[in-house]
Amino acid sequence: MAASYLSKSNKIIINNIKLSKFYMFRSLNHTSSVTDSVFSRRLIHSTTPPPLLNHAGIETGTFYRGFESVSGGRRSHTATSFSEEIDQLPVEAPLQQELNFPGGKVKFTPKRMFTPGSNEERTNCYRVLNENGELIVDNDSFKMSKELAVRMYTDMVTLQVMDTIFYEAQRQGRISFYLTTIGEEAINIASAAALKNIDFVFPQYREPGVLLWRGFTLQEFANQLFGNKYDQGKGRQMPIHYGSKKLNYITVSSTVATQIPQAVGAAYSMKMEKKDSCAITYFGDGGSSTGDFHAGLNFAAVMEAPVIFFCRNNGWAISTPISDQLRGDGVVVRGKAYGIPSIRVDGNDALAIYSAVYEARKMAIEKQTPVLIEALTYRAGHHSTSDDSTKYRPADEIEWWRDDQSPVKRFKKWIESNGWWSDQVEMEHRSSIRKQLSQAIQAAERVEKPPVADMFNDVYDVPPKNLNEQQDLLTKHIKKHAQEYPSNVAV
Repeated sequence: MAASYLSKSNKIIINNIKLSKFYMFRSLNHTSSVTDSVFSRRLIHSTTPPPLLNHAGIETGTFYRGFESVSGGRRSHTATSFSEEIDQLPVEAPLQQELNFPGGKVKFTPKRMFTPGSNEERTNCYRVLNENGELIVDNDSFKMSKELAVRMYTDMVTLQVMDTIFYEAQRQGRISFYLTTIGEEAINIASAAALKNIDFVFPQYREPGVLLWRGFTLQEFANQLFGNKYDQGKGRQMPIHYGSKKLNYITVSSTVATQIPQAVGAAYSMKMEKKDSCAITYFGDGGSSTGDFHAGLNFAAVMEAPVIFFCRNNGWAISTPISDQLRGDGVVVRGKAYGIPSIRVDGNDALAIYSAVYEARKMAIEKQTPVLIEALTYRAGHHSTSDDSTKYRPADEIEWWRDDQSPVKRFKKWIESNGWWSDQVEMEHRSSIRKQLSQAIQAAERVEKPPVADMFNDVYDVPPKNLNEQQDLLTKHIKKHAQEYPSNVAV
């Protein structure tokens, strides 16, 4: 055994010497110092086989084989002769032009190039009607029936009149708060027309037109604004925070952008249940600056949820201009960053809005993908009745958008050019809506408020002790200071 062991050792030493000469020759050809190399020091002080080195000087014998042992579960090489080892020396691989990193293949370039921080040329904006209400596409490539077009226009007018009457009611002190959609009527009505009632809507607070389109009555709007006992929210919400379970319209929340991840969750549940529907969530340019926006888009993209993200980029987040919010090219480019099909649309063009949302819904359901729509428009009214927008933007700018760029006027020109509308019909419709709204307001004012007990129900099956104590304290306070409370509140 000893003789056999010595014989093997001698062979190893001889092989090491041969291998040393081989690498010394290669090193001299590469103007490297043999005496300073790690390899030469290992050769003098060790009788173990030296590691094989590739052309880059990286060990490929002991280290590489150890790696293979881990990955393969056992060593793939056995004892071989010196000549066999030389034959197995790795050959320099061709340069990689691309590599399959986690997430997909990436191409390489020797050029050091940073992506630009902003785009000199902005993303194009999809438009069908120009400012004169004329089609800028071939008539054969865009079709809409008279019935649909007329209904869309009448609802846009209804929404416009509703805003005017309710705004005046707030100024008269009859309701506490209101918020208009002036300049954004096309976004409301045209997007709603492209959806189906089985689709769930997660609004912000400037989409009452979607409810109007789905059948929410003027009386129901008035009941909510006055917070009477017929209000579906039982008077527990601020005015304009509408909601309707039967119309799949999730109740508005004052907190900006919380509806975005909620819409994604609902859409994912639809995907799991294989429903032929989608979710849509509306938000402003200010909402795109929140964490909920980014979390919602990323989750929807990764989980392939059928949800439409609809951004109303109206230029102002209350008094903050878009230039103070975004350095890049608006909101549409963010969709690409998350891997979401995206489009920029003229928000004052009802036909473009309808077309984009109709196709987005089809994509979301058939391809199971989220879609981002950025509608460029302008908030022609104040942010709310608590705001005076002339303090932070020119009055003539507001008037130009309200008049010259009105989506209602533009759509009216188109349906008139088709012979589907007239000034006489317009006058009759506006008069009828004003009369209905006046009656709705008067009726809502006469209805008593919800009972105080409604403030404490619909949360717990069995109210906890502390909630009962709060209700008792409030009841005693109302009875003691009755003059401070509305007389039509049931205690």
